[in-house]
Amino acid sequence: MNYETYFQSNRDKHLNQLKEFLSIPSISALSEHKADVNRAAEWLATHLEEIGLEHVTIHQTKGHPIITADHLHAEGKPTILVYGHYDVQPVDPLNLWTTPPFEPDIRDGKLFARGATDDKGQLFLHVKAIEAILSQEKKLPVNIKLCIEGEEEISSASLPPFLEANRELLAADAILISDTSLLEPGKPAISTGLRGLCSLEVAVHTSNMDLHSGTYGGGVPNALHAIVSLLTTLHDEQGRIAVDGFYEGVPELSAMMREEFAKQGHNEQALTESLGLDTLYGEEGYSFVERTGARPTLELNGVYGGFQGEGTKTVIPKEAHAKITCRLVGNQDPQDILNKIRKHLNAHTQPGAKLTITDGEKARAFNMDPTDRVLQVAADAYGKVYGTRALFTKDGGSIPIVETFSRVLNAPVVMMGFGLPDENLHAPDEHLNLENFDKGLLTIVEFLQTV
Repeated sequence: MNYETYFQSNRDKHLNQLKEFLSIPSISALSEHKADVNRAAEWLATHLEEIGLEHVTIHQTKGHPIITADHLHAEGKPTILVYGHYDVQPVDPLNLWTTPPFEPDIRDGKLFARGATDDKGQLFLHVKAIEAILSQEKKLPVNIKLCIEGEEEISSASLPPFLEANRELLAADAILISDTSLLEPGKPAISTGLRGLCSLEVAVHTSNMDLHSGTYGGGVPNALHAIVSLLTTLHDEQGRIAVDGFYEGVPELSAMMREEFAKQGHNEQALTESLGLDTLYGEEGYSFVERTGARPTLELNGVYGGFQGEGTKTVIPKEAHAKITCRLVGNQDPQDILNKIRKHLNAHTQPGAKLTITDGEKARAFNMDPTDRVLQVAADAYGKVYGTRALFTKDGGSIPIVETFSRVLNAPVVMMGFGLPDENLHAPDEHLNLENFDKGLLTIVEFLQTV
C-alpha cells in the first residue's frame, strides 16, 4: 500500500480537521477555559471513535479529563501505548501574534496556531497514521492503546495517580510519545534521556532591620555580602558543583553516547557569537551538548535584596534571597540532592547570618538505553522516510511524566518528535512545519508496521 499517495490525497481533509482541533482554546492553566478544555477532550474522543478506535472513554479527574482508547486485535503482536496532551499554553502577549492564536493559518508551508507543535499537531499525527492503516488494511499491525491528558502544561497532576490505578488498562510493551523536536530540518533525533529537576529558595537574614551604612557599616553582618559569599561556594573554578556527594548516581557518558553527541555537529563558536558572548562556560571536560543534555547543573535563577531603586541609598540590608534550580541526571534523587545542598549551605553560612531554606519542585531524570530494540526500530523508521537515520540525544529539559510512564508501566519510552526547535512553542506565532507533518505521518506508519 502506497501511504504517501493516501496521505497526499487526504492532506486537505486532514489539515482541516487539525485546524478544527486547534481552534479550541484548551488552555489548561486558566479557569475561564475549563469548558474549552472539556470541549477539546470531547472533540478528540469523538474523532477517535470515528476513525475506528474502541473503548473510547473520557475519564473525569479532579482537574481536566484523561482520554483512553484502544484497538487490540493483533494477536501475538506487541502493544504500543500512545501518549499525548490536548491542552495548550496561554497565548500572551496576544499582540505579538501575526494571526489570532486560535484561528489556524497556513503561511510559508507552516501551520500557525497555539498547540500546532505542542502538542495537538504532533498528537494528531498518530491519530491520522492509525486511521490510515485501518482504512487501507482493515487491521493494525500491532495492538494500540491511547492515553491522552489535558494537564501536561500544568504539571500533569492527575495523571500519575491515574496511571497507578489503571496499570492493567494501560499495560504496554512500549510507550510512544511525540512531544519533542528534530535537531534541525531533515535531521531527526530520538531523546534517550531527560534531566530531572529540583528547586529551592534561600533566604539570609541578619539584623532585625535595615541599617544605615554610615552608622553601622563595617561593624555588622550584611545580608547581601553573606548571600554572595555563600553562593560562590556552590561551584569550583572548573565549573563543577562543589556540594559534597552531588555527583553520586551520575553515570559517565558511554563511548556510544559521546559519539552520538559528536554526530550532532554542534557549532559552539556560532552559538557563542549568536548569544553575544565571548566564550561558553561550564564543567570542564564536556562539550556544550554534553553539558546541557547529559550532565547535572546547579543554577542561580534569581538573587535579590537591598535597595533596588534609582540613585543611591546607603543601607545595610537585613535580608537577601536566592532562587536555585538543579537539573539532574542518572539516578540522582531530587530530595537527596536538596538535602545535600541544605547541608552545604548551612556549613558555609557567614557568622551573624541565619538561613531559611524552602524546598520546591522535585522530579527524577528519565533514561533509556539507546541499544533497546524499539528505539533502534524507531531510528530506522526515520531513516526510511527522512533519508537520515535518527541520532540518539539526551535533552536538557524535564518532562516528569515521561519518567512516571516508564516506571509505573515498566516499559521503554520512544520519544519520536516531529517539531523543530524554532517553532515558538509556548510563545507567540507557534507553528508546525508541514514538511514534518507529511513525513511524520509516514514515519509513524513505518514504525508501527516494523516494531
